[in-house]
Amino acid sequence: MSMMSEFKEFIAKGNVLDLAVGVIIGAAFGKIVTSLTDDLIMPVVGRIFGGLDFSSKYMVLSGDVAPGTPLDAARKAGANVLAYGSFVTAVINFLIMAFVIFQIVRAANKAMPPAAAPAGPSEVDLLTEIRDSLKK
Repeated sequence: MSMMSEFKEFIAKGNVLDLAVGVIIGAAFGKIVTSLTDDLIMPVVGRIFGGLDFSSKYMVLSGDVAPGTPLDAARKAGANVLAYGSFVTAVINFLIMAFVIFQIVRAANKAMPPAAAPAGPSEVDLLTEIRDSLKK
């Protein structure tokens, strides 16, 4: 079998196609969650904390940067910065996405019928066998 035909067979498998669709949908869903966090949640959190914008918060580790310099400008100036605000935003994005995925899996598990019991002897059959073995 040639490598090209093996590759075609591999790609044609349902699991690979399902995975590709999942990755594409996941990437789009990630953009939605990022927008939800950046455009809706973080402004509300900032408003609660007096206009605080987490995404622009950083601490200068090395370099000469004037206080109040925007994060992008500090990075362009060559300063070594610890952008903890971006990290906080990324953690919130992750928590939201993990919670939504948990809810989706939870709903899917409830919607799916329970797995059928494995085929085999019933408890009565097993007890009958044991009784018959003891009689012998």
